[in-house]
Amino acid sequence: MRRFENKVALVTGAAQGIGRGIALRLASEGATVVVNDRANLDAAAETVREATSYGQEAIFWQADVSDRDAVAAMYAGIVERFGSVDIVVSNAAMSVREPVLTASWEGVLSTLEVTQFGVFHVCQMAAQQMVQQPPNPVSRGKIVIISSVQAEVAAEDSVAYNMAKAAINHMAHTMAAELVGHHINVNVVLPGWIDTPGERAYYTEQELQENGKLLPWGRLGTPDDIAKAVAFLASDDAEYITGIELRVDGGYVVARSTVD
Repeated sequence: MRRFENKVALVTGAAQGIGRGIALRLASEGATVVVNDRANLDAAAETVREATSYGQEAIFWQADVSDRDAVAAMYAGIVERFGSVDIVVSNAAMSVREPVLTASWEGVLSTLEVTQFGVFHVCQMAAQQMVQQPPNPVSRGKIVIISSVQAEVAAEDSVAYNMAKAAINHMAHTMAAELVGHHINVNVVLPGWIDTPGERAYYTEQELQENGKLLPWGRLGTPDDIAKAVAFLASDDAEYITGIELRVDGGYVVARSTVD
């Protein structure tokens, strides 16, 4: 299935983890993919290499999404090279995990700059470009925001990350309402606990496997679980869907609600 032939997709934070899974899924279905990351150059190069193995062009664009000028330059460069931006997946995020009583302002601000303000920069500029584009073929563009179930379930030691994710969900609803008349779809995916390289900073392999068994579905999610949901929302199959929050969490939130 190649739902994204002749479409250009930007995925932020795509060097590894969820972003990488999304970039490869879109490439496998025919998209030209722009792999964005602010660091992880070797990992980004590997993502680009694998994306091109599907027969489409893929490039790496290094930019920090918290830098508004850098985001503007990225869009200008993509449009100059490819002519349009049809799909934007705002995935880049960071989290400085600290208890609220001792959280440093530096940690809070660095988390918000990427996870909230960076998402705003990426999505606003996506919309500004998309309103200028003709439908391709039925939508002027698809914006998919990667949020988290932590917008709903407040994980400890993550106050800045939790409030950033809740904020971008509401931002997405606002954008969807304002852009529906332009036929620009704006939707949100809320991953649960996903098996990514970043989790290794906090857990051992054994701890991840054991914790995964405790989840309702019996395992951690994978980047491809998220990528499949994103691909649906980015496709013409979801033409009539905008302003939704789609949980991809193996039943974590609903299981908690029945216990609570």
